[in-house]
Amino acid sequence: MKMIFKNAEILNENFEFVKGNLTVENQKIAGINCEKEDSEIIDCTGLKILPGFIDIHIHGTAGADVCDAETESIQKMSQNLCCHGVTSFCPTTMTLPAEELTKIFSVVADVKGKENGAYIHGINMEGPYISLAKKGAQKAEYVRKPDIDEFRNLNAICPVSLVDIAPEEDEDNLFAKEASEICTVSAAHTSADGETAKRAFENGITHATHLFNAMTGISARVPGVAGAVFDSDSVRAEIICDGFHVNPITLRMAFKILGEDRTIVISDSMKAADCPDGEYMLGGQTVYVRDGKALLADGTIAASTSNIFDEFKNLLSFGIDFKHAVKSCTINPAKAIGKDKTTGSIKKDKFADLLIIDENYNIKSVYVRGKKVI
Repeated sequence: MKMIFKNAEILNENFEFVKGNLTVENQKIAGINCEKEDSEIIDCTGLKILPGFIDIHIHGTAGADVCDAETESIQKMSQNLCCHGVTSFCPTTMTLPAEELTKIFSVVADVKGKENGAYIHGINMEGPYISLAKKGAQKAEYVRKPDIDEFRNLNAICPVSLVDIAPEEDEDNLFAKEASEICTVSAAHTSADGETAKRAFENGITHATHLFNAMTGISARVPGVAGAVFDSDSVRAEIICDGFHVNPITLRMAFKILGEDRTIVISDSMKAADCPDGEYMLGGQTVYVRDGKALLADGTIAASTSNIFDEFKNLLSFGIDFKHAVKSCTINPAKAIGKDKTTGSIKKDKFADLLIIDENYNIKSVYVRGKKVI
């Protein structure tokens, strides 16, 4: 099938807008201003075409959760994400027993390739290899040391795109070194000091999970994990940009220091996203959502109820440059999980994962691999 999106403002591979026509053929981008005969014409006058957004850290949305271990839940997430301009994602697990993780991985593997909306890259394992002291909303009884055999077994069931560890729990960085040959390894839920984090960044860890949250912060004499991320030239950092998890002032500082190639917007959303306030389950624990804020009974922040398109608009309102904001939702997450050759920008031969918006940032339509889903 061939389509030409006419008269649009197209965000090209350099993340600059060009006026013209975008041609799509056989699920992929054929090029800008390279029209082909017998194409369906789609008038995009007054509209902008962006790459589809990529959420590499999401537990749930619309009443569905990855840890439900149900096909219906994964498909519901896939469909609902498209409503927010997300065309691909990494279903994210919690700290759970091995048998539960095995079941979840099997369900995701069955859905992968058969998604009704946004497609799955691979699983994001947030836990169980974390620090008890920084467990956040993860269940303490299931926290355990990094286990490369368990990880390999799970990866054999369904590919892992990201695995989280607390560096201080990884003796001699052995897990990070081995796991980094399979997927991206991220520092997460960690009490590590700055030096420990720095050594880990030199031995397999190239990513930081929800920067500032569930990790050691920065002070004058204690740089912490966050300080080590800033000190690095290469480690990418996820940030929840809902304005609640990270104060806008702190967020602006992080975006300025990290630059436009190392920031990644994530939702870290749970099943309460797009749902009313109330009580919900997350990783075997009750979460109380009030005014859109998700908390455990003791007040611990438990995931978010946001989505990355709303967070993208938040960034613009916080004063983040448009190019920086959009790269953080598209090509940066794609690079973080090694999928930038196939998606993340509008470039010839990449998948036609497209988000079409109007001048007021309203979503008008969404295409996943050239198929209209919204």
